[in-house]
Amino acid sequence: MLETRLLSTDELLRSLVDEVTEIRVRENAALQIVAELDRRGAASELGYKDLPRVLRHVVRWDLHIAKRWIDNAALLTNEITPTGSELAPKLPLTAEAVAEGALSVDHVAAVAAVMKTVPAEHEADVVGYARDFEPVTVRRLGAKLAYNLFQDDPEPRDRESTPPPGNQHMMQWKNGKLEIRAKLDKITGAKYEALLDPLAKPRPTTADEGPDPRTREEREGDALAELIDLMLRADQLPEHGGEPVTLTLTMPYEDLANQVGHATLDNGDRVSAEQARRLACNAGIIPMVLGGAGQPLDVGRKTRTFPAAIRRTLVTRDRGCAFPGCFRPPRHCDAHHIKHWANGGDTSVDNAVLLCRHHHTLIHKSEWEVRLVNGMPTFYPPAWLDPQRSPRRNLINTA
Repeated sequence: MLETRLLSTDELLRSLVDEVTEIRVRENAALQIVAELDRRGAASELGYKDLPRVLRHVVRWDLHIAKRWIDNAALLTNEITPTGSELAPKLPLTAEAVAEGALSVDHVAAVAAVMKTVPAEHEADVVGYARDFEPVTVRRLGAKLAYNLFQDDPEPRDRESTPPPGNQHMMQWKNGKLEIRAKLDKITGAKYEALLDPLAKPRPTTADEGPDPRTREEREGDALAELIDLMLRADQLPEHGGEPVTLTLTMPYEDLANQVGHATLDNGDRVSAEQARRLACNAGIIPMVLGGAGQPLDVGRKTRTFPAAIRRTLVTRDRGCAFPGCFRPPRHCDAHHIKHWANGGDTSVDNAVLLCRHHHTLIHKSEWEVRLVNGMPTFYPPAWLDPQRSPRRNLINTA
């Protein structure tokens, strides 16, 4: 038995990694058994309707868990043809990683879901995501990979299909209160989020009142009420991130001019170049030219606070929290001095990175480090996480 009290924190973490790796190796052995039970028709032999119901009784799995194990086993084990020939697994690289103990059953499900949307030759990319990130991020990176692979393909057309419904808004008074429901298209929804988000922040903690006791739903409800009041005083809309509330649309100018590619909204959703051009007709575009004469991109030691022009440039470069695997949008991020201002760091694009509140705190309190390498934020994990401290970047927010 491991005497955990005698180990340092780093040793405990490494021990945890070793234990989890061993668990995953044993899970792989269990998957092989599940595959063989399925292959030989064990459910019929035992008088059951199907194998998930057998596993529900044998190992007390819920049916959806049993089905997931059976599906994963079919992807990771060798197939035997009716003639007795042995075929490689459907996901051979994934099978190798699982056998090493590098991936969990949840990772396999995420990889399998992504591989339904991309060609087989990209399995190595997706397995690479799974080796570095948790399953939810694997799915996000996979969705981005699929989009990038097929973004230039013509969109499917169905002459008989009806156009999707437009924006919908429903109001009904009940017990003296107005109930509101709405379904908004992607762009209108993003605008609505951009307006509501700065108003829905928790109130600052005070000595008298403590932290904000409101739930997120309550804060957003109060924000909507405040937004209605502000719209009656339209010249008093609040600032957010150092400038008036805006919806940021990011895309290369060449793509916008040539009507190709896509633009990215604040929340990470993508819109077509055609939609971006239509929006550009109705809103001013601030050119993001690093070092341009009209943009004070480096204010040196004059101020600790990042001005709006620098923040806009960081939003264009980082597209949200730059920490690896994070998908927080720009409106949830702070500009962080890479070399702290108190230690002589300048307030400039070359000394700044966008970080969400959680990762901003993590960078300040942990052994994670961030540097700009070739102009891009690059993160170096603590030695307990990666003894080689290999550089990492956020693949979600990159172009």
